[in-house]
Amino acid sequence: MIAVEVESLSKRFRRQTVRPYTTIKSAIVDIFRRRRSAEAESFEVLSGITFSVKQGQTLSIIGRNGSGKSTLLKVLAGIYRVDHGRVRVHGRIGALLELGTGFHPEFSGRENVLINGVILGLSKKEVRQRFDQIVQFAGLEASIDEPVKTYSSGMYMRLGFAVAVHADLDILLIDEILAVGDAAFQLKCFDKIAEFRQHGKTIILISHDLASVEQLSDEVLWLDRGVIREQGKPQRVINQYRCDMLGQEERTGLYGPHESDRF
Repeated sequence: MIAVEVESLSKRFRRQTVRPYTTIKSAIVDIFRRRRSAEAESFEVLSGITFSVKQGQTLSIIGRNGSGKSTLLKVLAGIYRVDHGRVRVHGRIGALLELGTGFHPEFSGRENVLINGVILGLSKKEVRQRFDQIVQFAGLEASIDEPVKTYSSGMYMRLGFAVAVHADLDILLIDEILAVGDAAFQLKCFDKIAEFRQHGKTIILISHDLASVEQLSDEVLWLDRGVIREQGKPQRVINQYRCDMLGQEERTGLYGPHESDRF
């Protein structure tokens, strides 16, 4: 059974510019000008992306900064709308993207666990039943009633991961956040991901840690400037990616310029 299907996906962003207006007339004129030039002022982040992920499979997405990895995950999570193409998701999906996504900084860790659990599809009763397990897994017993704005980036990540893996998701999206935790927590995460896989869950993750990618993945998808450069068995795709990076380094001495990693 297919868990995620992506067909001919394209996504564009508009370049934001700030224009000072001195009159209402100048503002109105500029609106019409921007409509005509919208295509020229936009750039394509993803182009013609097609792939599928089977239920229970772990797919890792690799590529240099600016290749479109994070944008692709946000499209799958429903944060971004597609401009062209189609995305089908079969099952309950949850995403661990930027640190603190979905957390209210003024609320306590306890309150945010409840909010995020409900967002991920649990009832309030189910969240309360699992609350102690979530807090223990995150190792935040001493600070769970403190506002999360006082948390470090590692504490944010641990709490977000703990909620997600206790939410009975069918599909889990992970964007590089495991790199924030300490070594002990990373081991706990890898063990939980292995358990997730054993229960037939689907994982799509982004990571620059190629050793972990090779260890965790069933397949690897290599994105390069918004298009799929290669997809297949982890060792083969990772070796091709490493060769490409070495070749680029030899030609330029540095990696070529790319858009920000926010894409």
